[in-house]
Amino acid sequence: MYDRQTESWWQQFSGEAIVGTLVGQKLRIIPSRLEAFSLFKTRHGDGRVLVPNDPTLRDYGRNPYQGYDSSQVPFLYRGDLPSGINPMLRVIVVRRDTTAKAVTLRHLRHKGRMTISDVQLSWRKGQASALDHKTVAGGRDVGNVIAQTVASNGTTRDVPYDVTFAFVFHAFHPGAEIIDK
Repeated sequence: MYDRQTESWWQQFSGEAIVGTLVGQKLRIIPSRLEAFSLFKTRHGDGRVLVPNDPTLRDYGRNPYQGYDSSQVPFLYRGDLPSGINPMLRVIVVRRDTTAKAVTLRHLRHKGRMTISDVQLSWRKGQASALDHKTVAGGRDVGNVIAQTVASNGTTRDVPYDVTFAFVFHAFHPGAEIIDK
């Protein structure tokens, strides 16, 4: 991510500026859902979608990394890989205070709902992988994830989370467990 105003480059996973005026500062992570557009539209019928002024600059329905999430190893990455787990498995990362925990997407899909720390994770079908097929719409279903805390009165509040690959989580949290059973 690049910030033209301060000429800072931001590391996507950590949210820390690694080049530019704001080196060492971190972005505040806010809750957002990675979900199918149909679910967003149902929740926010009047929601707006940001598109470039010139839509020909990027074809958002096409995938420039076809087959990436089904490869055996990541490309353009030369660091250590997690042991005992496929580095290309998708994981949900929950950061609470100074700790981060991860669970594989396949495990959450199998369970449907689970709690990590004080965060309730739930999975439901209906979101195509953006990294599988040459078109996003043609990608296999990887599902939708919601991460929320539940108050004592039963109300829920979305919390920040990441859906990334096991090798990414391992690179930033070496030695941390990835729950897969």
